[in-house]
Amino acid sequence: MKRRLINSTLSVVLVVVALFCVPLGLVEKRSIEGNAQGLVTAEAQHLVGVVENRMVAGEPIDSESLSGLADQNAQRYALVDVPGQAPITLGSKPVGSDPLTARETGAHGEQVLVQQSREPLDREIRAMLLLLIAVTVLTVLAAALLAVWQSRRLAQPLVELAETAERLGSGDPRPRQRRYGIVELDRIAEVLDSSAERIARMLTAERRLAADASHQLRTPLTALSMRLEEIAETDDPETVKEEAAIALVQVERLTDVVQRLLTNSRDQRNASAVSFDLDEVIKQQVEEWRPALRRYGRTLYLEGPPGIKAIGTPGAVAQVLAALIENSLMHGDGSVTIRTRVRGSSAVLEVQDEGVGVPSELGARVFERAVSGHNSTGIGLAVARDLAEADGGRLDLLSQRPPVFALFLGRQVEEQ
Repeated sequence: MKRRLINSTLSVVLVVVALFCVPLGLVEKRSIEGNAQGLVTAEAQHLVGVVENRMVAGEPIDSESLSGLADQNAQRYALVDVPGQAPITLGSKPVGSDPLTARETGAHGEQVLVQQSREPLDREIRAMLLLLIAVTVLTVLAAALLAVWQSRRLAQPLVELAETAERLGSGDPRPRQRRYGIVELDRIAEVLDSSAERIARMLTAERRLAADASHQLRTPLTALSMRLEEIAETDDPETVKEEAAIALVQVERLTDVVQRLLTNSRDQRNASAVSFDLDEVIKQQVEEWRPALRRYGRTLYLEGPPGIKAIGTPGAVAQVLAALIENSLMHGDGSVTIRTRVRGSSAVLEVQDEGVGVPSELGARVFERAVSGHNSTGIGLAVARDLAEADGGRLDLLSQRPPVFALFLGRQVEEQ
C-alpha cells in the first residue's frame, strides 16, 4: 500500500510539473528572445534617428561620430549605409550563425543594420531552463517526502486496525480507544471498539452462564447421585421404587434448571411467577438433602407456621433453598434449621446453622461473585441472589453469627 500511495502521488506531481513547466519554459524562452530582439531593433531605430538628424544638420557622419553609440554594447555590430558615402561599420561582426538582426531605413535613404550574437541570449535561456529544472527537482523531492510521510500516516493506522481486528478474532476483546485524526479511519476504529465492547460483554455473559450452569446443575446432580447410590446399595424393591421416584424428580429439576439457563431473562422469569405452597418446596428439598446431612452426622429441623402461600417460581425458589442448604453443609456446622415466617406482605424463608458464621471482613460481600471465605468458587450465593431477584424476591444475610440467610418473597394474602 505504501508503494502504491508513493507512486500515485509522484505520478500526479510529475504530470502537474510537466503541464506547468513545459509551457512556462516555452513562454519564458519566447519572452527572452523577444526582449533581445526588441533591444536590437531599438538600437537600429536609434542609429537611424541619429544619422538622419546629422544629415539634416549638415554634420559629418563617420565612425568617430557614431562610435559612442556603438560602445554602449560592444557585442553588437552595426553597419550604417549613407547615400553618397562609404558604409560605416561599428563594432565587431558577431560570430556564429543566425545572429539577432534588425534593419531600419531612414527618410533620406540611409540604412542601418544592427546584429547581436546569440551567445548572451542562449546563456540567459540556459539559466532559465536550469532554474526550471531545479524547481522541478525540488518539487519532486518535496512530493516524494510528502508521499512517504502520508503513506506512513495512512498505512500505520490500517496496520493497527488490522491488528485490532486480529485480536478480536483471537478472543482478546479489549478496545484500544485510539484515534488518528482521519474521519474514515476514526469511524473504523470506533466500530471496532464498539464491537470489542459487545464481544467482551458477550464473553462475560457466556462465562457467567457457564459458571452459573455448572453450579446450578451440580446440586441436583449430587442429589441424583445420592439416590442412585441408595438404589445400588439396597435390595428392597419398595426402597428402590421410592428412590427411583425421587430420582425422577431430580431429573425433572435438572430439566427445569437447563430450561431456565436457556431462557435467562428477568422478564421471562417474572412472567412465570405463580402462587405456590412454600411447604411443598421445603418438603422436596428436605427429602433431597436430609440423607447428605445424615452422612455428616448433622440434623435438619423445620420451624414456622404451615400453609404459607408465596408468589414466585417454585423451581427458582427450590434452587435458592438448595444453594442455602448446600452452603450450610459445606461451610457450616451442627444442625441446620429451615424456618418460615410472615412479615407484612412478604413470606420469609430462613436457613440457619450452628457454624462459626460469615467472617466479619466479608459481611454483605458474601453475595459477590468470586468472594468466599472457605476457598470455594464463590458462585453459589451470588447465583442464589440473582435467582431470587429475578424471581421478584430478595436474598439477605440477616446474621453473621450464627449465620442466617433469609429469602423474602411476595405473599398471597387470602381474602376474608
